[in-house]
Formats: sequence, C-alpha cells, structure tokens
Amino acid sequence: MSTSVSAGQTATGRRFTWRVVDIVVASVIGVACAVVFLVWNIAYELPSTLLSPLLPGLGGLVAGPWLIAGVIGGLVVRKPGAALYTELLAAVISALVGNQWGPLTIVSGLVQGLGAEIVLAIFLYRAFGPVVAALAGAAAGLACGINDIVNWYAGADAAFTAIYIASTTLSGAVIAGLGGWAIVRALAATGALSRFAAGRDVARRV
Repeated sequence: MSTSVSAGQTATGRRFTWRVVDIVVASVIGVACAVVFLVWNIAYELPSTLLSPLLPGLGGLVAGPWLIAGVIGGLVVRKPGAALYTELLAAVISALVGNQWGPLTIVSGLVQGLGAEIVLAIFLYRAFGPVVAALAGAAAGLACGINDIVNWYAGADAAFTAIYIASTTLSGAVIAGLGGWAIVRALAATGALSRFAAGRDVARRV
C-alpha cells in the first residue's frame, strides 16, 4: 500500500512539475498574446463606442481578447500557475510597451490570471474541455469586471456595475474561454503541441 501511495505521489509530482519546455512554451504564449493585447488596446475603441450607448455597462463585452492568454496557457501547459503566468506576462509586456492604462495593466493581468487559475485548480488540473475552458474564461472575466469597477468606475451605480460585470464575464466565457479552447485545438491539430497532453488528446481522437 505504501508503495502504491508513493507511486501515486511521484506521478502527481511529475504532472505538476514544470519542465523547461513548459516554461518556454508558456512564455511564447504570453508574448504572442501580448501582441494581441497591444492590437486590441487600440482596436477595442470602435466596438466599445458602438456598444456603450446601447446600454450602460455593455462595453464590458469587449474584454474577452484581454483574457485569452491565461486560458490558452492553462489549457496547453496544464500545470499549476500556467494560467496566471501567461496572463501576467502578457499584461507586463503590454504595460512596458505602453498603453493608456499604465502599471494598472499589470494588476489587471494578475487578477484575470488568478480567475482562470482558480477554476483549473478546482478541477485539479485534470479537466480541460470546452466547459472548463468557458468557466476559466468566465472567472477571468468576472475578476476583470470587478477590478475595472474598483479602479476605473468607482462610484458607478448598481445597474452599470451589474451590467458591466455580467458583460465581462460573458465575454470571458465566450471569447477567452471557448475561443481559447478552439485555438488550442487548432494548434494541436497541426502537431505544434505534440509534446503536451493537449496535443496528444487531439491526436488520439484523429
């Protein structure tokens, strides 16, 4: 029995231990998503301008692209800290290159990455399907919405707050969550993720 427990602990340790390739790929994901962030830092203004007049707070629907790094990182690397690391790295790069939100971008990356990380941890880093991806994205969106209300919309009325947070959560679930899951599947299908469980999962289904 003790041998069985020891073997189980060893297997769990290996599953949760970061390899060099995990660090490299997570970093590449973070940098690639930082490019997405930088583009969206400018491009979001048009859809936001169109959405906001329709209903106060609806502009939160544009948050999704800023949440995708954590979801993709978590789904690919599948190790504790991967979602947080990739989202935070992308946010740090965005802040260093320069944007209209300055250092608070890093705070956003931290809370958004934690949101996705918490969901993956709840599932013990064992489930990575579309439902879990959507939940991780939604949690990142919820964290994003609350953080934005505190830092940028302090004093907003209850209606705006509720609509804004609901919008960021929905955007996170659909764009970051399901969108991130679809991107990982597409990458895996090319063989680019063959050294990861995400790539092997797709290969087994083919």
